[in-house]
Amino acid sequence: MLDYPLQLTPEYRDYVWGGSRLRPGIVPTAEAWVVYEHNRIAAGPPQGLTLGEAARQQGANLLGRRAVQQTAERFPLLIKLLDCAQWLSLQVHPDDEQALALEGPGFFGKTEAWHVLEADPGAQLIAGLKAGTPPDVLAASIRQGTILDWVQYLSVQAGDTLLVRPGVVHALGPGLLVYEVQQTSDVTYRVYDWGRPQTPQRRLHIEKALAVVRPDVATAVCPLPPLVDGEPRLLCQSAYFSLEILSARERCVELNTQGESFHALTVIAGEAELRLKGGFCRLKRFASAIVPAAAGPYEIAPQAGFRALKASV
Repeated sequence: MLDYPLQLTPEYRDYVWGGSRLRPGIVPTAEAWVVYEHNRIAAGPPQGLTLGEAARQQGANLLGRRAVQQTAERFPLLIKLLDCAQWLSLQVHPDDEQALALEGPGFFGKTEAWHVLEADPGAQLIAGLKAGTPPDVLAASIRQGTILDWVQYLSVQAGDTLLVRPGVVHALGPGLLVYEVQQTSDVTYRVYDWGRPQTPQRRLHIEKALAVVRPDVATAVCPLPPLVDGEPRLLCQSAYFSLEILSARERCVELNTQGESFHALTVIAGEAELRLKGGFCRLKRFASAIVPAAAGPYEIAPQAGFRALKASV
Protein backbone atom coordinates (compact mmCIF):
# COMPACT_ATOMS: atom_id res chain seq x y z
CA MET A 1 0.00 0.00 0.00
CA LEU A 2 1.37 3.40 -1.00
CA ASP A 3 0.42 5.47 2.03
CA TYR A 4 3.44 7.77 2.37
CA PRO A 5 4.36 11.07 0.65
CA LEU A 6 6.80 11.10 -2.26
CA GLN A 7 9.09 14.14 -2.18
CA LEU A 8 10.55 15.18 -5.52
CA THR A 9 13.83 16.75 -6.60
CA PRO A 10 13.20 19.62 -9.06
CA GLU A 11 15.10 20.08 -12.31
CA TYR A 12 15.98 23.50 -13.71
CA ARG A 13 16.11 25.08 -17.17
CA ASP A 14 18.37 28.07 -17.80
CA TYR A 15 16.68 29.73 -20.79
CA VAL A 16 17.55 33.24 -21.92
CA TRP A 17 14.37 34.84 -20.56
CA GLY A 18 14.80 33.57 -16.99
CA GLY A 19 15.29 35.55 -13.78
CA SER A 20 16.72 35.20 -10.28
CA ARG A 21 13.78 34.10 -8.10
CA LEU A 22 13.98 30.33 -8.44
CA ARG A 23 17.71 29.86 -7.75
CA PRO A 24 19.21 33.06 -6.30
CA GLY A 25 22.79 33.38 -7.50
CA ILE A 26 22.24 31.21 -10.59
CA VAL A 27 20.99 33.59 -13.28
CA PRO A 28 19.17 33.15 -15.54
CA THR A 29 17.05 30.34 -14.13
CA ALA A 30 13.89 30.25 -16.21
CA GLU A 31 12.03 27.13 -15.09
CA ALA A 32 11.88 24.66 -12.23
CA TRP A 33 10.28 21.40 -13.34
CA VAL A 34 8.85 20.39 -9.98
CA VAL A 35 6.47 17.53 -10.88
CA TYR A 36 7.03 15.44 -14.01
CA GLU A 37 7.84 11.93 -15.03
CA HIS A 38 11.65 12.31 -14.88
CA ASN A 39 11.85 13.90 -11.41
CA ARG A 40 13.79 11.76 -8.95
CA ILE A 41 11.99 10.74 -5.78
CA ALA A 42 14.09 12.21 -2.97
CA ALA A 43 12.19 10.67 -0.05
CA GLY A 44 9.77 7.76 0.26
CA PRO A 45 10.38 4.00 -0.20
CA PRO A 46 10.77 4.32 -4.03
CA GLN A 47 13.66 6.75 -3.32
CA GLY A 48 16.00 7.06 -6.30
CA LEU A 49 13.44 6.03 -8.89
CA THR A 50 11.98 8.60 -11.22
CA LEU A 51 8.32 9.42 -10.86
CA GLY A 52 7.73 7.77 -14.23
CA GLU A 53 9.49 4.57 -13.14
CA ALA A 54 7.44 4.48 -9.93
CA ALA A 55 4.24 5.02 -11.94
CA ARG A 56 5.04 2.07 -14.22
CA GLN A 57 5.87 -0.06 -11.19
CA GLN A 58 2.85 0.90 -9.06
CA GLY A 59 0.19 1.69 -11.69
CA ALA A 60 -3.16 2.73 -10.24
CA ASN A 61 -1.83 2.58 -6.66
CA LEU A 62 0.23 5.67 -7.44
CA LEU A 63 -1.69 7.25 -10.30
CA GLY A 64 -5.32 6.47 -9.50
CA ARG A 65 -8.15 5.11 -11.60
CA ARG A 66 -8.78 8.31 -13.59
CA ALA A 67 -5.13 8.79 -14.51
CA VAL A 68 -4.75 5.21 -15.73
CA GLN A 69 -7.76 5.72 -17.99
CA GLN A 70 -6.04 8.76 -19.55
CA THR A 71 -2.41 7.74 -20.02
CA ALA A 72 -2.18 4.09 -18.86
CA GLU A 73 0.91 3.85 -16.60
CA ARG A 74 2.56 7.04 -17.78
CA PHE A 75 2.59 9.95 -15.32
CA PRO A 76 0.02 12.33 -16.84
CA LEU A 77 1.07 15.84 -15.75
CA LEU A 78 4.00 18.24 -16.03
CA ILE A 79 4.19 21.07 -13.48
CA LYS A 80 6.65 23.95 -13.69
CA LEU A 81 7.50 27.21 -11.97
CA LEU A 82 8.47 29.95 -14.44
CA ASP A 83 10.43 33.11 -13.59
CA CYS A 84 9.94 35.54 -16.47
CA ALA A 85 12.44 38.40 -16.65
CA GLN A 86 11.80 38.88 -20.39
CA TRP A 87 9.02 38.00 -22.82
CA LEU A 88 8.79 34.30 -23.57
CA SER A 89 8.39 33.30 -27.20
CA LEU A 90 4.91 33.59 -28.67
CA GLN A 91 3.79 30.00 -29.11
CA VAL A 92 0.90 27.61 -29.64
CA HIS A 93 0.29 23.97 -28.69
CA PRO A 94 -1.51 21.10 -30.46
CA ASP A 95 -4.33 18.98 -29.09
CA ASP A 96 -3.96 15.19 -28.71
CA GLU A 97 -5.02 14.37 -32.26
CA GLN A 98 -2.76 17.01 -33.78
CA ALA A 99 0.24 15.96 -31.65
CA LEU A 100 -0.16 12.38 -32.83
CA ALA A 101 -0.38 13.48 -36.48
CA LEU A 102 2.49 16.00 -36.33
CA GLU A 103 4.88 14.35 -33.86
CA GLY A 104 4.02 10.65 -33.90
CA PRO A 105 3.03 7.91 -31.42
CA GLY A 106 3.68 8.63 -27.74
CA PHE A 107 3.09 12.38 -28.01
CA PHE A 108 0.22 14.13 -26.28
CA GLY A 109 -1.34 17.51 -26.83
CA LYS A 110 -0.88 20.34 -24.39
CA THR A 111 -3.70 21.86 -22.42
CA GLU A 112 -2.20 23.99 -19.66
CA ALA A 113 -3.12 26.41 -16.90
CA TRP A 114 -1.23 29.31 -15.31
CA HIS A 115 -1.56 30.56 -11.76
CA VAL A 116 0.24 33.86 -11.16
CA LEU A 117 2.37 33.74 -7.99
CA GLU A 118 3.99 37.17 -8.29
CA ALA A 119 3.46 40.02 -10.73
CA ASP A 120 5.29 43.32 -11.02
CA PRO A 121 3.08 46.42 -11.41
CA GLY A 122 1.79 46.59 -14.98
CA ALA A 123 2.74 42.99 -15.79
CA GLN A 124 1.08 41.55 -18.88
CA LEU A 125 0.83 38.35 -20.86
CA ILE A 126 -0.53 37.40 -24.27
CA ALA A 127 -3.41 34.92 -24.50
CA GLY A 128 -5.44 34.64 -27.68
CA LEU A 129 -6.17 37.00 -30.54
CA LYS A 130 -8.23 40.12 -31.03
CA ALA A 131 -11.88 39.32 -31.68
CA GLY A 132 -12.69 38.97 -35.36
CA THR A 133 -9.14 38.30 -36.57
CA PRO A 134 -9.59 36.91 -40.12
CA PRO A 135 -7.92 33.50 -40.63
CA ASP A 136 -6.13 34.60 -43.79
CA VAL A 137 -4.77 37.71 -42.06
CA LEU A 138 -3.65 35.60 -39.13
CA ALA A 139 -1.79 33.17 -41.39
CA ALA A 140 -0.08 36.02 -43.24
CA SER A 141 0.94 37.74 -40.00
CA ILE A 142 2.48 34.52 -38.64
CA ARG A 143 4.50 34.04 -41.82
CA GLN A 144 5.56 37.71 -42.00
CA GLY A 145 6.42 38.13 -38.31
CA THR A 146 3.70 40.73 -37.66
CA ILE A 147 1.56 38.58 -35.35
CA LEU A 148 1.88 41.12 -32.52
CA ASP A 149 -0.58 43.35 -34.40
CA TRP A 150 -3.33 40.79 -33.73
CA VAL A 151 -2.69 39.35 -30.27
CA GLN A 152 -4.66 40.00 -27.09
CA TYR A 153 -2.66 41.50 -24.20
CA LEU A 154 -4.04 40.82 -20.70
CA SER A 155 -3.02 42.53 -17.46
CA VAL A 156 -2.60 40.13 -14.53
CA GLN A 157 -1.82 40.20 -10.84
CA ALA A 158 -0.87 37.68 -8.17
CA GLY A 159 -3.67 35.16 -7.63
CA ASP A 160 -5.00 35.20 -11.20
CA THR A 161 -5.51 31.92 -13.07
CA LEU A 162 -5.84 31.25 -16.81
CA LEU A 163 -6.74 28.02 -18.60
CA VAL A 164 -4.88 27.94 -21.94
CA ARG A 165 -6.33 25.45 -24.41
CA PRO A 166 -4.61 23.99 -27.50
CA GLY A 167 -4.63 26.34 -30.46
CA VAL A 168 -4.38 29.53 -28.36
CA VAL A 169 -1.45 31.80 -29.23
CA HIS A 170 0.17 32.84 -25.95
CA ALA A 171 3.24 34.21 -24.17
CA LEU A 172 4.18 35.17 -20.62
CA GLY A 173 5.61 38.64 -20.10
CA PRO A 174 8.34 40.18 -17.92
CA GLY A 175 7.87 40.51 -14.18
CA LEU A 176 5.86 37.32 -13.69
CA LEU A 177 6.46 34.30 -11.48
CA VAL A 178 4.03 31.62 -12.60
CA TYR A 179 2.96 28.09 -11.65
CA GLU A 180 2.09 26.08 -14.77
CA VAL A 181 0.33 22.71 -14.92
CA GLN A 182 -0.11 20.88 -18.20
CA GLN A 183 -0.52 17.52 -19.83
CA THR A 184 2.57 15.35 -19.87
CA SER A 185 3.82 17.09 -23.00
CA ASP A 186 6.34 19.76 -23.87
CA VAL A 187 5.33 20.05 -27.54
CA THR A 188 5.66 23.77 -28.32
CA TYR A 189 5.42 25.50 -31.69
CA ARG A 190 7.09 28.92 -31.64
CA VAL A 191 5.38 31.60 -33.69
CA TYR A 192 7.50 34.66 -32.85
CA ASP A 193 10.57 35.16 -30.62
CA TRP A 194 10.96 38.95 -30.24
CA GLY A 195 13.86 39.20 -32.69
CA ARG A 196 16.07 36.67 -30.91
CA PRO A 197 18.30 34.77 -33.35
CA GLN A 198 17.14 31.28 -34.20
CA THR A 199 19.34 28.44 -32.92
CA PRO A 200 18.95 24.65 -33.07
CA GLN A 201 17.43 24.87 -29.58
CA ARG A 202 15.16 27.88 -30.32
CA ARG A 203 13.63 27.55 -33.76
CA LEU A 204 10.37 28.93 -35.10
CA HIS A 205 7.80 26.33 -36.18
CA ILE A 206 5.69 28.34 -38.62
CA GLU A 207 4.01 25.57 -40.61
CA LYS A 208 3.19 23.44 -37.58
CA ALA A 209 1.86 26.52 -35.78
CA LEU A 210 -0.40 27.30 -38.74
CA ALA A 211 -1.71 23.74 -38.62
CA VAL A 212 -2.90 24.02 -35.00
CA VAL A 213 -3.67 27.70 -34.30
CA ARG A 214 -7.32 28.50 -33.52
CA PRO A 215 -8.36 32.17 -33.68
CA ASP A 216 -11.82 31.35 -32.30
CA VAL A 217 -10.69 30.10 -28.86
CA ALA A 218 -10.74 32.75 -26.13
CA THR A 219 -8.85 32.85 -22.82
CA ALA A 220 -10.03 34.76 -19.76
CA VAL A 221 -8.35 35.82 -16.53
CA CYS A 222 -10.02 34.30 -13.44
CA PRO A 223 -9.29 36.20 -10.20
CA LEU A 224 -8.51 34.44 -6.96
CA PRO A 225 -11.72 33.17 -5.33
CA PRO A 226 -12.49 33.99 -1.67
CA LEU A 227 -10.36 31.76 0.56
CA VAL A 228 -11.54 29.98 3.70
CA ASP A 229 -9.10 28.70 6.32
CA GLY A 230 -8.48 25.01 5.70
CA GLU A 231 -10.86 24.66 2.74
CA PRO A 232 -9.73 23.89 -0.86
CA ARG A 233 -10.95 26.24 -3.59
CA LEU A 234 -11.16 25.30 -7.29
CA LEU A 235 -9.14 27.53 -9.62
CA CYS A 236 -9.76 25.78 -12.95
CA GLN A 237 -10.69 22.45 -14.46
CA SER A 238 -10.19 20.74 -17.81
CA ALA A 239 -10.58 17.26 -19.22
CA TYR A 240 -6.98 16.56 -18.17
CA PHE A 241 -6.55 18.10 -14.72
CA SER A 242 -8.10 20.05 -11.88
CA LEU A 243 -6.23 22.80 -10.06
CA GLU A 244 -7.14 23.87 -6.52
CA ILE A 245 -5.61 26.28 -4.01
CA LEU A 246 -5.19 25.31 -0.37
CA SER A 247 -4.92 28.05 2.25
CA ALA A 248 -4.62 27.54 6.00
CA ARG A 249 -3.44 29.42 9.07
CA GLU A 250 -4.88 27.52 12.03
CA ARG A 251 -6.97 24.63 10.73
CA CYS A 252 -5.45 21.50 9.22
CA VAL A 253 -6.45 20.83 5.63
CA GLU A 254 -8.14 17.43 5.41
CA LEU A 255 -8.18 15.71 2.01
CA ASN A 256 -8.82 12.28 0.52
CA THR A 257 -7.58 10.82 -2.76
CA GLN A 258 -10.31 8.12 -2.69
CA GLY A 259 -8.17 6.10 -5.07
CA GLU A 260 -9.27 8.27 -7.99
CA SER A 261 -6.11 10.32 -8.58
CA PHE A 262 -2.76 11.19 -7.04
CA HIS A 263 -2.52 14.70 -5.55
CA ALA A 264 0.46 16.80 -6.69
CA LEU A 265 1.14 19.44 -4.02
CA THR A 266 3.40 22.47 -4.50
CA VAL A 267 3.83 24.93 -1.62
CA ILE A 268 3.64 28.54 -2.79
CA ALA A 269 3.73 30.33 0.60
CA GLY A 270 4.70 29.42 4.14
CA GLU A 271 5.35 25.79 4.96
CA ALA A 272 3.52 22.74 6.25
CA GLU A 273 3.72 19.19 7.48
CA LEU A 274 2.13 16.66 5.15
CA ARG A 275 0.74 13.73 7.16
CA LEU A 276 -0.25 10.39 5.63
CA LYS A 277 -0.96 7.08 7.34
CA GLY A 278 2.44 5.67 6.43
CA GLY A 279 4.60 8.72 7.08
CA PHE A 280 4.99 12.48 6.96
CA CYS A 281 7.26 15.14 5.50
CA ARG A 282 7.83 18.88 5.86
CA LEU A 283 7.46 21.09 2.83
CA LYS A 284 8.81 24.61 2.43
CA ARG A 285 8.07 27.18 -0.28
CA PHE A 286 8.39 25.80 -3.82
CA ALA A 287 8.78 22.20 -2.55
CA SER A 288 6.57 19.56 -4.16
CA ALA A 289 5.31 16.16 -3.12
CA ILE A 290 3.01 13.48 -4.49
CA VAL A 291 0.27 11.92 -2.40
CA PRO A 292 -0.32 8.53 -4.06
CA ALA A 293 -3.87 7.69 -5.06
CA ALA A 294 -3.90 4.67 -2.74
CA ALA A 295 -3.14 6.84 0.30
CA GLY A 296 -6.78 7.75 0.95
CA PRO A 297 -7.36 10.34 3.69
CA TYR A 298 -4.51 12.65 4.77
CA GLU A 299 -3.99 16.06 6.32
CA ILE A 300 -1.78 19.10 5.99
CA ALA A 301 -0.75 20.96 9.15
CA PRO A 302 0.02 24.59 8.20
CA GLN A 303 2.69 27.02 9.36
CA ALA A 304 3.55 30.63 8.50
CA GLY A 305 0.61 31.52 6.28
CA PHE A 306 0.60 28.28 4.30
CA ARG A 307 -0.70 28.14 0.75
CA ALA A 308 -0.29 25.37 -1.79
CA LEU A 309 -1.57 24.36 -5.19
CA LYS A 310 -2.99 20.89 -5.68
CA ALA A 311 -3.19 19.34 -9.13
CA SER A 312 -4.99 16.09 -9.84
CA VAL A 313 -6.63 14.36 -12.79
